[in-house]
This record gives sequence, structure tokens and C-alpha cells, in this order.
Amino acid sequence: MPSIVVTVILSALALGATVALMPGISAENGWAVLGAAIILGLLGALLRPLLVRLLSRVGWAGVVAGWLVAQALLVWAALWLAPGVHVDGFWGAFAASWLGAVLMSIGLWAVTAGQSGPATQHLLRVNRRFRKKVPRTETPGVVMIQIDGLSAPLARWAIEAGNLPTLGRWLRSGSHALTEWHAQLPATTPASQAGLLHGASDQIPAFRWYEKSSARLVVTNRPKDSALVESRCSDGRGLLADGGVSVSNVFSGDAATSLLTMSTAGSAGPSRYLTAYLIDPYGLTRSLILTVGEIVKELYQARRQRLRDVRPRMRRRGSYVFLRGATNVLLRHLNLAIITEQMMRGAPSIYCDFVDYDEIAHHAGPARPESLASLEGIDGVLATLEEVAAAAPRPYVFVVLSDHGQSQGATFEQRFGLRLEQVIGQLTTDAEVVATREDEQEGRAHALRAGLSGTDKAPPPQPATVPDTPEIVVASSGNLSLVYLARLPGRVTLEQIDDRHPKLLDGLIEHPGVGWVMVRSAEHGAVVLGRNGRRRLRDGHVDGLDPLLGFGPRAAEDLIRHDGLANTGDLVINSCWDPESQEVAAFEDLIGCHGGLGGDQNRPVLIHPRSWRVPVELVGADAVHRLLCRALSETGCRPPSSVRGEPGEAAGARR
Repeated sequence: MPSIVVTVILSALALGATVALMPGISAENGWAVLGAAIILGLLGALLRPLLVRLLSRVGWAGVVAGWLVAQALLVWAALWLAPGVHVDGFWGAFAASWLGAVLMSIGLWAVTAGQSGPATQHLLRVNRRFRKKVPRTETPGVVMIQIDGLSAPLARWAIEAGNLPTLGRWLRSGSHALTEWHAQLPATTPASQAGLLHGASDQIPAFRWYEKSSARLVVTNRPKDSALVESRCSDGRGLLADGGVSVSNVFSGDAATSLLTMSTAGSAGPSRYLTAYLIDPYGLTRSLILTVGEIVKELYQARRQRLRDVRPRMRRRGSYVFLRGATNVLLRHLNLAIITEQMMRGAPSIYCDFVDYDEIAHHAGPARPESLASLEGIDGVLATLEEVAAAAPRPYVFVVLSDHGQSQGATFEQRFGLRLEQVIGQLTTDAEVVATREDEQEGRAHALRAGLSGTDKAPPPQPATVPDTPEIVVASSGNLSLVYLARLPGRVTLEQIDDRHPKLLDGLIEHPGVGWVMVRSAEHGAVVLGRNGRRRLRDGHVDGLDPLLGFGPRAAEDLIRHDGLANTGDLVINSCWDPESQEVAAFEDLIGCHGGLGGDQNRPVLIHPRSWRVPVELVGADAVHRLLCRALSETGCRPPSSVRGEPGEAAGARR
């Protein structure tokens, strides 16, 4: 925080403006306003810690109520006690408290803009009680920060361009090294986090999929579905077992403490620091003001794209405008608050997913200015955490990684005027075709709301049946789509599809928006079909032109693996890929996308201590999981017996 003198001056100026603007409040002179500001500061210092203890025991309802009225009570008491200041009733003070908090937050932002020090001082001040309670240890802890959606090539470029000064300093100093790893199909957050946190990426065939056995559509941005999936992934020995902390992830990694995490949404009450954050004018009120600023910035940036005719681009809907503000400011600040508290508690391992970049890149494009600006914000978070670590009760090692990259391009619908499910409907006369419509961004907002309110708590997972099963279900994830003939049991073969819908396969592979289609043949096993050829995955035999040409050196290997996953589609469809423009065509309304093959979406990054033993090639999230588990064991954060194999080894059979 700024110095006490600066804080008092800003508080007095904000309070003076409030007195001038608000009816029912008056002051005899400036000295009276200054006195009220000093009394308000003293009351806050004395009473807020007591309020935090009380409200954190009451639960989230009490925290929200405290946020609404605590500051108003303090302002009312300060105005009532200050000589020369007059206020007419509590409700005048209530309105004055909000106006004053807004003005104070604007003043603090203006004074501290671009500085990490003030934020660090505030975080340390509200966590000062842990300095005496938590014993010091020389055993290092590990903080793992996931920058969702950041590709290794873009990370290198941003570091070289000076956009990420903290990461650049780490690499130049020799403390860290940058390694690219391969995200196997599907390149999505749930699949990668199932691997990174549980070593079980083989449990997830896409971001969303259909399960014929239970007639259930599984969407991993629903807390109930993510809890179901985690129950399949977890063996109790995840990355964050043995006292770790999960923050803002899809899965918990078997963490002892799990906050704002999809699979455990609503299962934990408020910590004291989060309570303090919510009722502190420098906390949630400041975040809300900056959220409004983010919304205004989004409106300006979207308009600028339209005026400059930047292509490809998409219509950035009103719902996204608000979601961007919530996830890219409020959630970032909450994540920073939680990580700081857990570091000051001495947590041995912490894993947190920052979704800022991924959210904006989906709508603006992976390398657009607004997307790069969000990376700068996360780099600032790293600088703050580095300062926090200096005051923590144990030394901390930092790891920065991503779960996948992103590839850019105009959407399938923008290019061809129809959605994929509409094309499939035209090729399957009279068939009932149902497509999913859940937004990844809305799911994150649900998790944030559930984590803050305690609602939508994930119950013990139970599959839900759908009474009326459609004939065809289309589940798209970026530029990958899984298509199910839902009324036919098991994996439907190429021959069955041709018999039931003779125009479907030929129509799909001839469509210019489709790169290839994988289907299982009764005679040859998995076959990849393209416009000018086909490839048998079993023996690698190619007739004509290899349909996987240009989709990366591991495309065939990825598809062989994906063909063996439970609940993969009867048809697996990947969009077209243009090596000249480096563009794909998402089956969703996303300009930057991931999920399939083509471009940088399969090229995530791992920035790790240079002393770590890292294999030449890291293939798959499960391999990164084993690397991280081994590193945690070597630092003393988890017992050696809980480490599964070496990072380069192939994953063994699931439990």
C-alpha cells in the first residue's frame, strides 16, 4: 500500500468529495473532513480484523452481507464521531461509503498504477498474522501458475518483445528454462488438467462428449460433470496430494484445499483472507471498479476491430463483455489473494489456472493486442508473488506452464454460412441432429459464482439419463467435433454408417471446411479419410494423399491414442487447416480455438527451474505430471513413493 500519509490524504480527498456531492452530509471545514478520514482509518484498523473473524465463521451469506454493510457502518461511525461533520441517518452513510470507496479506489489506482510494491504490501499486511503462527522451514514449496491457452512460440515471442519482463528476467538470469511440450488430442483444458493434475488425460476425449451407456452429455465446464470426471481420474495420489492447494482449476489434483475449482465448486467456505478481501475497500470494491474499466476497454477494443476491419474477427456479444470483466479482473485478483494467503500459510504446493489470456484470445485472436495485454497482467502477478515469496515462511520455487496453445481462423459458419451440425443434417435426410451449445466462458463464470456463494455444490456424481435420445449428437470442441449415432450401441463402424447414411462420409470429406474424418472400419480398424486419400492407422498404409499431411508430426500417433479412448465419437472430425495463413476453422463461435489439430494449439509451454531434469521430448500432459511429481518429491513436498515412473515413460494402465 502507499505510505500512511498518502493513504490518509487520498481518504480525506475522497471523503471530502463525497461530502460535497452527497445530500444529508455536511462538514464545517476541511479539518473536520481530515479528522473523519483519520477516525475512519483507525476504526477500520481496529474493527475489520474482528469482522473478518466473525463473518468467515458465519459463511458466504455473512461475508456478502458484511461486504454490503460493514464499510457503511464504519463510515457512519466515523462521521458520527468526527467533530464538525453531520450526517442524517445510516442510509446517507451507506450511499456515502460506496461513493467514497469508488473515489478512494480510483485515487489508489492513479497513485499506484504500474507498481507491484503497493499491492504486495497490502497482501502482506492482511496476512501478517501468519508470520508468528507459521513456523519457518527451509524445505522449498512449489507454486505452479498455469497461463491458460499460451503456446510456446507466442511465449517466446512475447518474452523477446519485452511484454513479459518477469519471465524474461527469470530466463536471462539462468534460474529458469523454457521447454515446449506436446498436448495430445484433444488439446483442451479439461484433458490437459486431467493429465497435469491426475496423470489421467485418457479419461477425456474432448471438452464435451456424449456417453451412450448412460445417454448423458458430459460438459466439463459444469461443476457436476467435472466432479463426475474427477471421480474417474483420481486415485488419491494426484499432483497436489500431501497438503497441496488447488485454485481456479477444473480438477482438484487431490488437493487438501480446493478453492474456486470446478469439480469442488461450493464445497468450501470462505477463508479469512477472502473475507477480508471482500469487505476491504482496497479489495473487492477496487476489483469491481477495475472490472467496469475492463468492460469499457472491451467495448473500445471490439469497436476498434470493426472500424479497422481486422479479420478474422467475431461479434463479441454482450454476455462476453461482462464475463471478460469478471474473469479477467475479479477472478485474477481473487486468485492472487488466495495464492498469497496459502503461501503465507506455508502450503507445500499450489497450482492455479489464470484464464485471462485464453478468454480474450478466444474472441479477439491469440496474438491480438488485447490478448497480449492480458499476458502482461499475468506477468505482473508473477512479480507480486515473487515479492510475497520473500516474506513467506518457506522458500518457493515458481513454475509457469500452459495446458495448450491456440490456433486462429474464421469460424466454420463464417466461411460457409452453415454450422457443422446443419451440414450433417443435410447429408442425413430426416435424421434428428442435436448439437451442444455450452460456452466455456459461461462455465468459468458458474464456477466463480459457485465458489463465492457456496451454491451449485457438486453432489456425489451420478450419471443422468436423457429420456428422448436423438439420432445424431454433435459435440464440438474448438475445431474438433465428435459425432455420435446415439441410438446405435457401441462404436459404430464405417460400414454401418455407409449403410444407414450413405451420403454422410463422402459429403463430409468433400466439404472444404473439413480437413479429415476418423472412423473405425470393421475390416481395417481406425481409418482417416481425406478429400484425396485415406490412411489406415493400424499399419500406416496410405491410399492417395495422406489426409494427415500438414497436421503435425504426431498427428497419426495422437489419433491412434484417441481412437482407443472411451466415449470417443463414432466420427471424429477435424476442421480444415491452411498452412499458408496458419488458420483453422472452429466449429464453435471462436476466432482463437483449440481442441483438434492444426497450428500452435498442440504446443504448450513449460517454464521450469533450470536445475530440473527434463527429457528432450515431453509428449502429453501425463508426462508433464510425472515430471512435476518427481520435482515435488525431490524438493520434499511429497513422499518419493507417490511418484509414478519417469516423465518420458508411456502412461500405464489406468486404475
